[in-house]
Amino acid sequence: MKLPLIAPLALAALACGGTRKPAAAPAPARTAATGVAVTPPAGGQDGDIPAARLDSINVSMAEVARLAEQVFGDGTAAAEEPDAHEEPALVDEVEIDGEPMAVPTWDIDVRSYETHARVEHYVNLFSGAASDRMSKRLTRGTRYDAMIRSKFRAAGIPEDMTYLALIESGYNPHAYSRAAAVGMWQFMASTARGAGLRVDWWVDERRDPVRSTDAAITFLSYLRGQLGSLYLAAAAYNGGPGRVSRGLTRFADEMEGTTGDDRFFALAEKNYLPAETKNYVPQLIAAALVGKEPEKYGVKVEMLEPYAYDSVRVGAFTPVAAVGRAVGASNEVMKDLNSHLLRGVTPPGGSSWVRVPVGAHEGFAESYARLPEGARDPFKTVVAKKRQSLAAIARTHGLSERQLSWYNPGLKRLKSGNLRPGQSVRVPSPSVVALALDVPDPSVERYGRSAATRIHIVKRGESLGLIAKRNGTTVARLKALNGLRRTTVFPGQALVVKGSVPKAAARRGAKPARTKAAARATGKGGAKAASARGG
Repeated sequence: MKLPLIAPLALAALACGGTRKPAAAPAPARTAATGVAVTPPAGGQDGDIPAARLDSINVSMAEVARLAEQVFGDGTAAAEEPDAHEEPALVDEVEIDGEPMAVPTWDIDVRSYETHARVEHYVNLFSGAASDRMSKRLTRGTRYDAMIRSKFRAAGIPEDMTYLALIESGYNPHAYSRAAAVGMWQFMASTARGAGLRVDWWVDERRDPVRSTDAAITFLSYLRGQLGSLYLAAAAYNGGPGRVSRGLTRFADEMEGTTGDDRFFALAEKNYLPAETKNYVPQLIAAALVGKEPEKYGVKVEMLEPYAYDSVRVGAFTPVAAVGRAVGASNEVMKDLNSHLLRGVTPPGGSSWVRVPVGAHEGFAESYARLPEGARDPFKTVVAKKRQSLAAIARTHGLSERQLSWYNPGLKRLKSGNLRPGQSVRVPSPSVVALALDVPDPSVERYGRSAATRIHIVKRGESLGLIAKRNGTTVARLKALNGLRRTTVFPGQALVVKGSVPKAAARRGAKPARTKAAARATGKGGAKAASARGG
């Protein structure tokens, strides 16, 4: 995965790091949060986006199955929708010296593997050298824990898979990896769109904790249905479903008789999975162990205000700051609740929901109408003069050229760099710029640095022969470029379609080592490209 927890912790320096702190007596564990105080917006007028698509806290399994079928094809195994009134048994009570004590339990299997060498390594790391960073990430997670668990429970996903977000991003909605995966759940743009998220110049729902959790549910539901194991699904989330599926086929005879989650550990023992993917599930289990009993491991966790909101419907290009002003919310609060709105305004093309603090939606229309007209104006229009550049206009209005470009993405320039005379330029108000995010282009996906290398993401229904034909190459060369032994390819698989065959493999005339670009694509970004619609 693009941004595993250990990456920012300088894994190389910590490979041997961390001494597990002595275990303290188990403290009473908190029960899992059972919901979030969120009021979804009511259904809008004809043509509005359905409320459930944007802000619903409960996820219908029928919707998950429909999305997964649309994106991934047949074979999705959807779990039964749990009873709406059934609470998960995540805390047991035992008596210690005659006193009742709460003892945490897990709805993923951690006990069977807690003595595994790699799991113990990461428990020691998370409770030792990396304990401060673990503390910060678990503290951040308390803000989103109730929301994630509520959604997972409704979708039939074990709630403790929330720790996947801890490993992926440290629960950071704005996490950005070197492979250009974004958000708490680290989606590539193509996969995010395939899973129903909006990713464009104005909106990036990968940065939305709620909507990106919906997409993670869709993806995990598909992976578990295809692979038959939660931990294999987690490995495929990291390393790509194609790679894991091929490994299960390749080592089927050697793994005969191995069932359930043991199949991941059996596959991890082979010299096949990338090191990152081998370590991914042990990190998840270790995070669940430490996350459920932080005091036992000497990790301090502070409780943050749960992520909760109401929503109001506004028109295109409405300043988020103006909405905040109308409801009495600060820019900081509005930016946090609307982390998916990249430019400080709602996108063009229709009305949108804007999130506001709980209860603040009441009387919004009247309050917004009473704002001064200037507060509701997102831009003023400037007409370019002869030999005038975007930078010159930006300087005139106290902006950087980059900031001005955020609101003029399709602006044409002459070879000199100047604008065409008469072109209209949107100049944003200071309040709009104040809530904009300075982020990379959401459409960027990085699978390798070489300009001579081109990557194709396999789409549903494509074969290796068809991909070869469309890219002016042969099946044999594609197999050599990507280290394939068979011609079978999978939706979401990242293939090098242009590049150099490794010299050692060319000399052997046998299975080559995978190119660096392909390794990045499948090992780093390929998991999130599983639902790509385009190549």
